[in-house]
Amino acid sequence: MILTNIESVPGKTIIAHFGVVSGSTVRAKHVGRDIMASLKNLVGGELKGYTELLQDSREEATKRMIAQASQLGANAVVNVRYATSSVAQGASELFAYGTAVLVE
Repeated sequence: MILTNIESVPGKTIIAHFGVVSGSTVRAKHVGRDIMASLKNLVGGELKGYTELLQDSREEATKRMIAQASQLGANAVVNVRYATSSVAQGASELFAYGTAVLVE
């Protein structure tokens, strides 16, 4: 599956559009990560636990978007975007979306 954040796939021709596809995951923070994040806030630096959580969430949402595009017969997703939102205290959704297309 080809993924791109632009409107086309360079060197390829879009021959069919299948519409918007998406994937999402909702993840909650871990108490241990919260404690470490609080300590890091005092001294500064990267919050590695949250970085890993976001990375894992992005990968899962992307996999789900790709699965939906594959079911439609697409071989590429263009205009891929990511969004996050808070859905509950301590839990966030990571949402991946784009346009499923067939390229040749």
